[in-house]
Amino acid sequence: HAVAKIMAACLVTDDVSNVTCYDPSAGSGTLLMNLAHAIGEDKCTIYSQDISQKSSSLLRLNLILNNLVHSIQNIIQGNTIQHPYHKQENGQIEKFDYIVSNPPFKLDFSDYSADLDTKANNERFFAGIPKVPAKKKESMAIYLLFLQHIMHSLTARGKAAIVVPTGFITAQSGIDKKIRQKMVDSKMLTGVVSMPSNIFATTGANVSILFLDVNNTEDVVLIDASNLGTKVKDSNGNQKTLLSETEEQQIIDVFNAKEAKDDFSVVVSYNEIEAKN
Repeated sequence: HAVAKIMAACLVTDDVSNVTCYDPSAGSGTLLMNLAHAIGEDKCTIYSQDISQKSSSLLRLNLILNNLVHSIQNIIQGNTIQHPYHKQENGQIEKFDYIVSNPPFKLDFSDYSADLDTKANNERFFAGIPKVPAKKKESMAIYLLFLQHIMHSLTARGKAAIVVPTGFITAQSGIDKKIRQKMVDSKMLTGVVSMPSNIFATTGANVSILFLDVNNTEDVVLIDASNLGTKVKDSNGNQKTLLSETEEQQIIDVFNAKEAKDDFSVVVSYNEIEAKN
């Protein structure tokens, strides 16, 4: 909930209308519902794809419950990386105004990784296709494909918020670094929020939210929210960190104001990011 709320509040800061919203790994649509609510359900059209039939059915139900019936036909069950469904008339991948995603970090894609290396995919996977790790089950590589897919799917006014493993932000080589390089070179990175550990009860991985804006002309805000929150145990005994409403609002306010705050946030130029590698 906290992640969905922060994403929507930091992405939608102006009145917009007639925009498209997309999630390439939508699940049951929590991120999309929060985004549509922030924009106004009557001002946006939802598009999604997800490998799970069950999740796609839940998302259709979610649309009915949230006054988004007009988007039901755009909810697609399928493999976004292997067979992206939403395309333009010329066969190019469709572009969207807002993209939100909490992509799978670990998912075995060895069955079709060889199929991805095509001319058509060169532009989409500009930083390369990750090698399938020897221990497939522990693969933390598939989110790199989703990240590139999202960057490729933004319109000329597009904005995105994506959950990534925090390790992505500091990786010093490989595809991770090439993707970050493009975000900085093309000046589309608007900010990063490092979340507290166990913000999702389902994964112990530390996560951060990346914010992109194709038209970002300003500096970049980096927020370290890892010390916020209260640790609780959920009904299955999993440790979880809950943010209070005040803490959620603190992150949103500092991000949107691009404010530097001691021990919490810094505001840096693209040149400074480059200088620090």
